[in-house]
Amino acid sequence: GIPKQYMKINGKSIVLKTAEAFYANPAVDTIVVVASEDFSERCREILKAAGIPAVVVLGGTERQDSVYAGLKVLPRNMDLVLIHDAARPFVTQELITRSIHEGCEKSAVICAVPVKDTIRMNKNEGGKSSVTLNRSELHAVQTPQAFDRNLILAAHEKAAKEGFYGTDDAVLVERMGVPVHIIPGDPENIKITTRGDLVMEKSVRAGTGFDVHAFAEGRRLVLGGVEIPFDRGLSGHSDADVLTHAIMDALLGAAGCGDIGRHFPDSDEQYKGISSLLLLKNVLRRIREKGYEIGNIDATVIAQRPKIAPYIEKMTDALSRVLEIEKDKLNLKGTTTEGLGFTGREEGIAAQAVCVILQTHADNTADRIEQNTHEGDGV
Repeated sequence: GIPKQYMKINGKSIVLKTAEAFYANPAVDTIVVVASEDFSERCREILKAAGIPAVVVLGGTERQDSVYAGLKVLPRNMDLVLIHDAARPFVTQELITRSIHEGCEKSAVICAVPVKDTIRMNKNEGGKSSVTLNRSELHAVQTPQAFDRNLILAAHEKAAKEGFYGTDDAVLVERMGVPVHIIPGDPENIKITTRGDLVMEKSVRAGTGFDVHAFAEGRRLVLGGVEIPFDRGLSGHSDADVLTHAIMDALLGAAGCGDIGRHFPDSDEQYKGISSLLLLKNVLRRIREKGYEIGNIDATVIAQRPKIAPYIEKMTDALSRVLEIEKDKLNLKGTTTEGLGFTGREEGIAAQAVCVILQTHADNTADRIEQNTHEGDGV
């Protein structure tokens, strides 16, 4: 059990990803990271190893106490303060810069995004009486929140003296009678709250595939799941769909899952004569189990004969349906070798494929993300 800020996304702690975003912005002079006592030393080590000269201070019982602790150690020459949740590692440079510019002009600025869902408010316990709120007037508040240093410090001092706790720092400023301005946030700037929120981190991987099959008499010619009229078919244990095999190898390679020979050996009778589309569906399941979805595929059939162009649309339909992707994510084409080589001599057909896959959630088979059990620290 560790705070979520120390979970890892693709091998990097969330708190580090967040701190790096602000360290990369040329307008940021000082970074203060507020950490719990149990993890303050670990936080220092993480930031130091990455070359980020942040000040790490101990936080308090509540988020507001932690922010106040961070504010009190800021250098006196700081004019503007950005307060940001460490658990929002996807903050962009554009949002940081915009918050700084607007904060310098207006002294109290928060970023927010319009609410997408209909919101109902229970007016008493049990929900016996409720009211639907006007969605057009509602916004989901994000961080960073930008404030004049003296203003936000005074607001925290006032709240601490009166024992008041607000839901965020903007509430404390509003209690001072100062208006808080809203600027557009970013839908991608989510706060990591549950394991499912890690879907926002998309690791991109690429793979290549190449396959060759010789012509054989008395067999059907199947390419991309489509039977093509021709005087010969291709030799192979399955239906010898060389195009689909190349795509399968590209997908398996991108996900680090070996190749089709490893998963569907020609020594196994259950695959004799099997449709390669069934095998492709199996490959799709395997890469999804690894936490990946298909970004796009580009494949080429290399053959002197038959001509592939008349069948491209049918092959695209068949393959995209099995792969459960839009047709524009699958690009198929044919070429010849101008009479050269074994394809030029019409001894067989070759195919090559390149694919991109996106990691959409944690790999259930690998320890890539450390488990989280409770709330932790903030920046």
